[in-house]
Amino acid sequence: MMSGTMEPMPPAAVTAAAGAVRALLRLEDGNEAALVDRVAGVALGLAESFCGQLLIERMVEDRVAGSVAWQPLSATPVRAILSGGEGAIDRDGRGWVRTREELTVRYRAGLAADWAGLPPEIAHGAAIMGAHLFDNRDAAAVPPAAVAALWRPWRRMRLDTPRRA
Repeated sequence: MMSGTMEPMPPAAVTAAAGAVRALLRLEDGNEAALVDRVAGVALGLAESFCGQLLIERMVEDRVAGSVAWQPLSATPVRAILSGGEGAIDRDGRGWVRTREELTVRYRAGLAADWAGLPPEIAHGAAIMGAHLFDNRDAAAVPPAAVAALWRPWRRMRLDTPRRA
């Protein structure tokens, strides 16, 4: 059984995403700044959910049960396992731990260190999604298909529980 916590999206990433949304909307700085910041944060969260991985690097803690078998960490891609049991990171960023007793594993996970390090397709898709959310804040509207097309190559899907030999 695994449970965990994660740091929130770094404010600097949300601010940078808000700048990209503002540029797409051709808004001047300060115009509806709080709303733009909010939709930018939501757009980044949607991108992470769609892609199935953390986009901006941050600290994660997972509580893992004691087991001699390798157990997968909940967030990907793992950058570094900082504490807790024997650890390993696969080439694709999947993190694993093995420990005889229940403990909390601390690690850093995320595709990029900051907004500037994100792949352009993910960043642009998040900006388009943020602009869409801003423009359609009072009505239900289907998100632009271009967003899914931009994010799809980065999507990680799990069809089964990961296993490590």
